Amino acid sequence: MAPTDEAGQTAQHASSLGTTPPGRPPADAAGANVRMPRWLPRAVVLVLALYAAFQLGTWAFHQLTGLLINILIAFFLALAIEPAVSWMASRGIRRGLATGFVFLAVMIMAAGFVTLLGSMLAGQIVKIVEEFPNYLDSVINWVNTHFHTELRRVDVQEGLLRSNWLRNYVQNSATGVLDVSAQVIGGLFQLLTIALFSFYFAADGPRLRRAICSVLPPARQAEVLRAWEIAVDKTGGYIYSRGLMALISGIAHYILLQILGVPYAPVLGVWVGLVSQFIPTIGTYLAGALPMLIAFTVDPWYALWVLIFVVVYQQFENYMLQPKLTAKTVDIHPAVAFGSVIAGTALLGAVGALIAIPAVATLQAFLGAYVKRYAVTDDPRVHGHRRGGSGPGLLTRARQLWIRRPEVVQDEAVEAGEGSS
Repeated sequence: MAPTDEAGQTAQHASSLGTTPPGRPPADAAGANVRMPRWLPRAVVLVLALYAAFQLGTWAFHQLTGLLINILIAFFLALAIEPAVSWMASRGIRRGLATGFVFLAVMIMAAGFVTLLGSMLAGQIVKIVEEFPNYLDSVINWVNTHFHTELRRVDVQEGLLRSNWLRNYVQNSATGVLDVSAQVIGGLFQLLTIALFSFYFAADGPRLRRAICSVLPPARQAEVLRAWEIAVDKTGGYIYSRGLMALISGIAHYILLQILGVPYAPVLGVWVGLVSQFIPTIGTYLAGALPMLIAFTVDPWYALWVLIFVVVYQQFENYMLQPKLTAKTVDIHPAVAFGSVIAGTALLGAVGALIAIPAVATLQAFLGAYVKRYAVTDDPRVHGHRRGGSGPGLLTRARQLWIRRPEVVQDEAVEAGEGSS
């Protein structure tokens, strides 16, 4: 009984001191261990809210991608016409009116180009339709002569008119008219959107700059204004230098086509000038294809002369004309320009290809002010020359082996064999 009494006294003594014996935990200890932390519900709600916001932002970005691309194009167009608008505004013309004058001039030139090109294509289509029976007779005569057949034009025409392929093609074309109409309407709406944003960006340029700078500290304001000025200079310089090269290219090709007697020489000259300069990378080939095709209809040798002239003029433009015109406006390496066009095409398609070069030129000019440069050491390796070693060079050793007598080489081989044995 003594141990039992001692245990009871120990328990009473512990309870009097306010502690619990280790063998008997309190009743609410298990509930306290299982209870959820107070921060966990808030964390779960926050994670769900962030995930929902991310999904909503991703969906909105995909839905507004077309609008954002249009705004980007409009911004670069506004930068391109900014020098002309600022020049007219400095002469006392209201900025909105000056922007309207520039847009009117651009629209007149675009409408004239489209009208001339459309008339040329319409004339060529009418000529092809009128000469189609003669082309068909020549093809049938060639086939009958070489393959000893007796084809007639009437039989060929009836076979084409009654063929299932032609019937299916007409049906598919009729069903695709609505799709083409929808694409044309969508393109016109996109063009109107770009023109509207470009007008506002150019006309309200100072107000837009003030609105952006009003939310930045003074040091950041100076950097933003400097970047804006560089972008205006590079983009405007790129457009104007390309326009000058397009004018020179168009005049040169017009003179050639006029000498050869190719029809529609003025329109083809304008086509070559604009397409070769404002479509990067493949513009030259697209521009030269149409004059070659029309020259081929006159004389196949004329197409060859046009091809030779296009290639020669392209080399003259790349190595003589373009470096002088773009040295002060878009001074970037040709490899960098080519890589920027590829990257812009991969990101934004044709739009990225058009704005890649002025964007990279702007970025290069802006970062060039923050990159510290040092004097280059006077080392031959800088100029592409290797330092000469202490021993003879590779060519010298090869020459020495070549002029050695065969018997000496044979004796050395014999001695080497005896030494190894």
